[in-house]
Amino acid sequence: MIALANAGFHAIAPDFRGYGLSDQPSEIEKASFVDLVEDVVGLLDAFGIQKVFVVGKDFGAMVAYYLCLLHPDRVRAIVNLGMPYMRPGPQMIKLETLPQGLYIRHWQEPGRGFADFGRFDVEAVVRNIYTLFSGSELPVAEDGKEIMDLYDPSTPLPSWFTEGDLGMYSNLYEKSGFAFPLQVPYNAMFRNWSKLGEITDYTIKAPTFLILGTNDYVLKANESHINSEMLKSDVPNMEVKFIPEGSHFVQEQFPEEVNKLLVGFLNQQL
Repeated sequence: MIALANAGFHAIAPDFRGYGLSDQPSEIEKASFVDLVEDVVGLLDAFGIQKVFVVGKDFGAMVAYYLCLLHPDRVRAIVNLGMPYMRPGPQMIKLETLPQGLYIRHWQEPGRGFADFGRFDVEAVVRNIYTLFSGSELPVAEDGKEIMDLYDPSTPLPSWFTEGDLGMYSNLYEKSGFAFPLQVPYNAMFRNWSKLGEITDYTIKAPTFLILGTNDYVLKANESHINSEMLKSDVPNMEVKFIPEGSHFVQEQFPEEVNKLLVGFLNQQL
């Protein structure tokens, strides 16, 4: 946000419902990505802003993509990190093609992820997420094991993620808990498609800038999709940039490089 402000932009970074310092929704199990899209629209309306650049990371990128589908008139361009566009619907990710022990499959079972996390204190969960998901391989548990069983307290944090960072994130999750973050995105990813309404055109028409680290496990799992003709057709005005040695948390690992790319792309759209 500081880099954007120094470049002359205004920046807004809200905590979505169920995250950080925001309130928890009353019926978490019914929440979907569309609710988060409407949060963004409501925030823009409250500020009297008609059209914005949107920046998303990981599943926040899906909120940006869905904002383009549902409210294309509110988006000037989007910048997404770590997540290529996938057409929403049952065909988006076929669960049966994923490894049995992959966290995405585990967390489809109601309460499984919550119970897994509940065996550890919040700081251990956050520490494990940053150590596991900063690697280049998909975290997969053995048969009969849970994702948090991969936790090894002796594993050091990534060099770019400090104990202070860990404490800050842990304090936020102490307040919000993990129920909503497990519902959206993981459960909602395969449900509640009807909330998207009567969309007939799933093309992302806004200028799109996708930033990926070369060591991001998402890149390795989706490389064929990222290079596919389908993605080029679905996002015709897309530029992709790869950051050497970058992990799934590339914006924290290489903030100066990401900021330079972000500001440069936004300036091109003015």
